[in-house]
Amino acid sequence: MAERRPDAVGAAMEAELRLLDPVVRASPELLAAFLHPEYEEYGTSGRLWTRASIMEALRERRTLAPRPIAASRMRGAQLAESVVHLTFDTESGGRRAHRSSVWRLTEGVWLLYFHQATRFEAAVPDGAH
Repeated sequence: MAERRPDAVGAAMEAELRLLDPVVRASPELLAAFLHPEYEEYGTSGRLWTRASIMEALRERRTLAPRPIAASRMRGAQLAESVVHLTFDTESGGRRAHRSSVWRLTEGVWLLYFHQATRFEAAVPDGAH
């Protein structure tokens, strides 16, 4: 059985939170430092993104500032010595999403290997219409 690294989940969480920073998300160079070469994502729209397609999209709209994203309920599990799975919720501009990320330790650096986001509506409080 592979030895578990106690800091693996924390390191992946720290990297995930950096990825949510609008400054990182607006810069192809900064973003590239977090994405695995084989990165894939199913976005909230259902679109499949690859590392190359997300970088190209960022370069095309470089002048647009990404909205801040607030994360909550983040938790993680180390699935193998070099693999961490994170789940969390986000809110940005009134849009909410459940998120799932797989991080891989690659040459000593935690890189985002796979991400999926699913939109959801906030629960309506009892008695509200």
